[in-house]
Amino acid sequence: MTELKALSPAAGLLPLEIGGAALREDEMRQLTLVAPFKGKEAALAKALEAAHGLRWPEAGETSVSGAVRLVWFGRGAALLMGGEASSKLAPYAALTDQSDAWSCLVLEGAGARDVLARLTPLDMRDVAFPMGATARTEVFHMACSITRLAAESWQIMGFRSMAKTLVHDLQVAMEGVAARAS
Repeated sequence: MTELKALSPAAGLLPLEIGGAALREDEMRQLTLVAPFKGKEAALAKALEAAHGLRWPEAGETSVSGAVRLVWFGRGAALLMGGEASSKLAPYAALTDQSDAWSCLVLEGAGARDVLARLTPLDMRDVAFPMGATARTEVFHMACSITRLAAESWQIMGFRSMAKTLVHDLQVAMEGVAARAS
């Protein structure tokens, strides 16, 4: 009998270290899309604070409590990462498991900002995209989410089905940045 084995979206493709940038796959974690029901936003905000110690993020923001993060994910939606959504949220929001839908990568290092500058129209300077900032945007030609984790670290999330293309595009940009520096 054949035994099936679960693989991460970028299995066998990462890690990569080229020039001053490193790309790795973020650990597989629970991802839940949280979308408040009409008129329940205030009640959801209270339930989030009580259950997870998180506040509802404004556009372009994240909220962090320990290993759990709530990332703005578009109008009327946020992505709960790193922990299972409390059942206490269910009366106030639609909760949709997204764990298998996304490829989560981390790009870090001194050259990471330059790599992203080649692939996204976002202004990645500290003043425009500080730590904790997040955006739904394009990475080359794919719809993605970019969140700034630290001074030289960004999480890039793309659709699982596009993981190989996302890694390829990031690798080509990393090679271009490294070639320019040498």
